[in-house]
Amino acid sequence: MGVQPQTEPFLVSARPDLIDARENWLKSLKNTRRLAANTLEAYERDTRQFFQFLTGHLGEPPALKDVATLRVADLRSFLARRRNDGAGARTLGRGLAGIRSFLRFLEKQGMANAAASIAMRAPRQPKSLPKPLTMVDARRVVEKSEQLNELPWIAARNAAVLTLLYGCGLRISEALGLDGDALTDPDARSILITGKGGKTRMVPLLPIVHRAVAEYRALCPYDLEEGKPLFRGARGGKLHSAIIQRDMQKMRGALGLPDTATPHALRHSFATHLLGRGGDLRTIQELLGHASLSTTQVYTGVDTERLMEIYAKAHPRA
Repeated sequence: MGVQPQTEPFLVSARPDLIDARENWLKSLKNTRRLAANTLEAYERDTRQFFQFLTGHLGEPPALKDVATLRVADLRSFLARRRNDGAGARTLGRGLAGIRSFLRFLEKQGMANAAASIAMRAPRQPKSLPKPLTMVDARRVVEKSEQLNELPWIAARNAAVLTLLYGCGLRISEALGLDGDALTDPDARSILITGKGGKTRMVPLLPIVHRAVAEYRALCPYDLEEGKPLFRGARGGKLHSAIIQRDMQKMRGALGLPDTATPHALRHSFATHLLGRGGDLRTIQELLGHASLSTTQVYTGVDTERLMEIYAKAHPRA
């Protein structure tokens, strides 16, 4: 990992003391921290690119003393150069993480100050969300007849859980956290849900939700009483989300659905389909239990232009 001949594509442009320090760091990551080979390769590449940048930035190959006194401005310049070369936010974030790890290693050895890298904020990562299902596919997924489990009560259970995700926009943890006496009144128009941070919200109940849960109740071999979970595993214990995710993965293959068709995608579909049918963004925010409207905006794929269009139609002074 030392200095390579000029003909080598992996030339490390740095002074010997810095190359030796980097080699010791990489050995530490491999032998002590046991990082994955792909991560090690990425860190090697990122620091090599950083040294190449510093060579142009300083006008000569960097030495250990140059890295030891790095400023936030130097790191910003490096990220700006990488961004101009086409690197995305995830690549830039990983690159900064590698440099930060290297500087912290040097700091522990008393050879550098890592303050600049710690103070440097990582580039904001794009928010990735599962793609919504089509309305036709969403309806198929929540049908009891489409569930693959041969035990009727488990097929009904899965259908009921998925119906709560698509019909009410619940998180899977919220659906599986329902108490045994929940949804017993067929005339109830809404249900109180406790979401993230203990925040509560009222969620309307559709007749299809009542029917799905009632069918599950009728078939479930366990007593669904107050103080115990509504949804049970095969042996009667609390149902875990991994089971629903696994069963939906099998159903994806059987129905020819994309890999993005996950339980969480049903909640995403709930919001997207409501908006597509003229639903109000603020109301959808409340139904989802989002703390801010901006989260709902991203969640439903609403860009700024569409958001202003919604407000223009709804606001009395628009």
